[in-house]
This record gives sequence, C-alpha cells and structure tokens, in this order.
Amino acid sequence: MPKELFTATVESAGHLKMKCSSSGFTFHVDEPTPLGGTDEAMSPVEALLSAFGACQCIVAKSFARKHKINLLDIQVKMEGELDTDGFTGRNKNTKIGFSKITSKFYIKADNTEQEIRDFIDFVESNCPILDTIVNTPEIVTEIYPIK
Repeated sequence: MPKELFTATVESAGHLKMKCSSSGFTFHVDEPTPLGGTDEAMSPVEALLSAFGACQCIVAKSFARKHKINLLDIQVKMEGELDTDGFTGRNKNTKIGFSKITSKFYIKADNTEQEIRDFIDFVESNCPILDTIVNTPEIVTEIYPIK
C-alpha cells in the first residue's frame, strides 16, 4: 500500500484555545485555568491520550474477527504521568512530556484470558499511534508568514 499523507490544521480560537480541523471535522483544545487557559476543552496532552486509546480500540475492533476474538465490547482508559514543572520551565531538569503512559483495557469477549492477552499484544504492535510514540518519526518544521 502506498504512503498516504494525512493533514490537520490548528488555528487560534482564543487565548490558549485552539481549533483543530481535518477531513471536514473540527474539535477544540484548551488548557485548564491553572495553566493559563479557559478550560473550555480538553488539553493537548489529553487529546493525545484520547487519540492513542481510540487508535487501540479501532485496531482491536478491526482485527478481532480475523484473530477469532468474539469482541463484544471494548474500552481503554488512558493515564499519562506528566510533571508540569517541565514544560512551564520551573524545573529545567524535568522531562517536558509524559514520563509514563498506561493503557487499561476493559474487554468483554467470549475468549480465554490468554487469547485476549495475545490479541492485545497484537493490537499494541499494530497501533499506528503507539508506533509513532515509540519509534519517533522525523520531525520537520517549516515557517511561513501569515498574509
């Protein structure tokens, strides 16, 4: 399958509130009031956790039948540990991003515990967002004036 280009546009929608658009859909992100935002939407790090969990659920639902998993229901609760002293500059020795991310899978399926564990191993090894986090892509930054 050829490489496909995915795009998103993020633009200011207020003080720290941002409008995110892609494929004709939009959502907003903001920061909580203690971090200077208006708390009108989830934060970017919460959006990242949500995208990661959603990706895992989509992989699971897409491949369950092929792996003979009778997946009746799935939920993933995401937890990310982040020391805000890092990105606020209060502690230059603190990691800026997440130091730990935990995915908690809640599965309803007519399969053995081992079959489910093996299937979740497959899900994690085939989740594009997890792969992006673990195997950092090349990051390119380009700057253009707004006209």
